[in-house]
Amino acid sequence: MFGGLIVQPWFRIRSLAIVCLLASTLAAAAETKITAVFSASSQDLKSNLIATSLVLQAERDGTTDTQELLAAARADYQRLLAVLYDAGRFGAVISITIDGREAADILPLNAPDEIKEISLRIDMGPVYRFSEANIGPLAALTEIPEDFSRGSIAGTGHIRDAARAAITGWRENGNALAEISQQQIIARHDQDQIAANLIVAPGPVLSFGDIGIAGNTDVRTSRINTIAGLEPGARFDPDEIARAERRLRRTGSFRSVVITEADTATPDATLPLTIEVSEQTPRRFGFGGEYSTIDGVRLTGFWLHRNFLGGAERFRIDSEIAGIAGETGGIDYGVDLRYERPATPRADVDLFAEIGFERLDEPDFKSKTGEFTLGFTRYATDELIVTFGLGYLYSEVQDDFGDETYSLITLPLSATLDRRDDILDPTKGIYLKAEATPFYGLGNTESGAQFKLDARGFRTFGNTVPVTAALRFQLGSLVGPGLTESPPFYRFYSGGGGTVRGQDYQSLAVDVGGDRTGGRSFVGISAESRVRMSDAITAVAFYDWGFIAAESFADGGGDTHSGAGLGLRYNTGIGPIRLDLATPVSGEADASDFYIYVGIGQAF
Repeated sequence: MFGGLIVQPWFRIRSLAIVCLLASTLAAAAETKITAVFSASSQDLKSNLIATSLVLQAERDGTTDTQELLAAARADYQRLLAVLYDAGRFGAVISITIDGREAADILPLNAPDEIKEISLRIDMGPVYRFSEANIGPLAALTEIPEDFSRGSIAGTGHIRDAARAAITGWRENGNALAEISQQQIIARHDQDQIAANLIVAPGPVLSFGDIGIAGNTDVRTSRINTIAGLEPGARFDPDEIARAERRLRRTGSFRSVVITEADTATPDATLPLTIEVSEQTPRRFGFGGEYSTIDGVRLTGFWLHRNFLGGAERFRIDSEIAGIAGETGGIDYGVDLRYERPATPRADVDLFAEIGFERLDEPDFKSKTGEFTLGFTRYATDELIVTFGLGYLYSEVQDDFGDETYSLITLPLSATLDRRDDILDPTKGIYLKAEATPFYGLGNTESGAQFKLDARGFRTFGNTVPVTAALRFQLGSLVGPGLTESPPFYRFYSGGGGTVRGQDYQSLAVDVGGDRTGGRSFVGISAESRVRMSDAITAVAFYDWGFIAAESFADGGGDTHSGAGLGLRYNTGIGPIRLDLATPVSGEADASDFYIYVGIGQAF
């Protein structure tokens, strides 16, 4: 494994002091009995050996072919030895016998006609520790793992980690071809010690060289180069290569993206690169649905082209129909068309243009709205996305205050921080989205701004029965125009899926002289306890609370309501299917005693 390593024979015969018998004796298929015996060691090490052994895997699979069993036994020496070395057991002895004969002595072409018994015996031996643990030279600021130090357990994994850290440090310095040039690993069996000495050859500082493109057929080569954002002549940086791969994957146009480096540098100290891509099927469509006993049925669908103009552009059409068979207002519907061009004007910025049409038949107003927005999406980091745009919105509204036409110049801004481990079914992490939409009124429309915040946190406790605590906090504020002069589609309501389950859709609002309308401020809090009962089923208990006020900032003068309930999630490969049963807990508005919500994905 390492140069200079002195290893005792794998299967030499010596007296085994067996402290404890294997965890189990395994009966193989009809005619082959397989047993395993380990000397004393940690249960984790035993479990790793059992999981690694091909012989024991063959027993679990019911394998009876003698050639396969012999091949598995002969391969197990190296496999098991690697696990033992990784645990610092350099004095271990492995014996694998087939009907009393050592498997290593049986040639593959002389496999017996039948195998009655396979016996696997391992004497773990003592734990070896580092007497020496040296590696160098190291680049500035390189941190070698603490496990690679004198007195620590001498696992081969610790040596590999140290070598990897040293090479990574030099590569981040621009020394792209850094490698371990010499290594001396000596086992002193009489002292149960390992002396490890590694020498690093940093090689020269290099720059990015010529960049080749391979595998593309429909996406233009020039666009792949632009999206990747790698600049020939720039100092070598492995992080920049990783970012280039992520940029290309982010477009959705490619099934796979791999950037490979040349084995040698050119005479001008540059390192050529090759971007290998496999293109994705360009067209895709999908649909979804949700159901609530009060809100009715909500259906959504989309059509997507991932390479619209040959430069990895995305063109997507979304449509929605909501309120079907619902008890709140009429049927709402809308369609949205969005075009995105990656790497415009630079690698981590995408250009987008969006136009949408929407008709709403809400309990307190009806509206017909058209909106166009042109803007940019900035990928500040892998977790932080910022968008900014300029748009125009036109809307005709009918509500209790009369008919009104709104004409607005908008400046939509947002920032999203997503550190969840899974978008559809998170078990840990946070999600934060802040939105601000300043608007300038044309004609008789007043100017102002709408602000929204959505913050979510997730944490899981326990291993046997994992319990995920999920918390969501929502905040909204409308500043500028008075309540009756503000655009109703910028006002806030509470109730129903997305805010407070167990209450009627948009049931919490503001009373103005006997007329209902949305408020200028909103606060929502939701808490869930998600108990993973099995791989397929998760049980959920939840509580939602909402607040609406007429003023722009919550000052205690508004109204509140709440709801609670239980739910089930059926976990699928595309996210959980959600069923929630909710009931009102507090609030003055009339509400049903029982609500049902069905959808795909967690409630938040």
